[in-house]
Amino acid sequence: MTEKLSSYRSIVNADTAQFVPYGLQGTEQSDLTWCNISYDDETGQGSFLIRFKPGASSINHEHIGYEEFLVLDGEVEDSDGMVYRKNDFVSLKPGSKHFSKSPNGCTVAVFIRGGFRTLDEGEPVHS
Repeated sequence: MTEKLSSYRSIVNADTAQFVPYGLQGTEQSDLTWCNISYDDETGQGSFLIRFKPGASSINHEHIGYEEFLVLDGEVEDSDGMVYRKNDFVSLKPGSKHFSKSPNGCTVAVFIRGGFRTLDEGEPVHS
C-alpha cells in the first residue's frame, strides 16, 4: 500500500504493498506482479517493486539507460546464469540485453533510468 504523507512524499512498504499483474512490455504477465512507486512509462524513469512467482521469467529486453535493482527476498537469476540473492544491489549499464527468472520466487526493488525496449524475436540476449 502507498501511504501519502504529503504532496512531496509517499511511502511504500514491500510487505503490505498492493501488487497488480505486470504488463510494462505490452504483454500482461500474471506470474510477475508489480507495485509502481514512481515509474513513468513516457520518460522511462522511476522505480517499482516487482514480484516473481516461482518459475516466473521476464521478457527479453534491452535497457536504454541504467537499470539498477535490489533483491529484497529470494533469488533472481540473470540470462547469463548469474544468481543475485537477498541484499544484492545490481547495476546494469545502458545497452545491456537480458531477461531475469526466479526458480523459487523473489521480490525486487527496481530503479530505471531511460527506459527499456522489448527485444525482437530471435534477437540475441547479451548479459
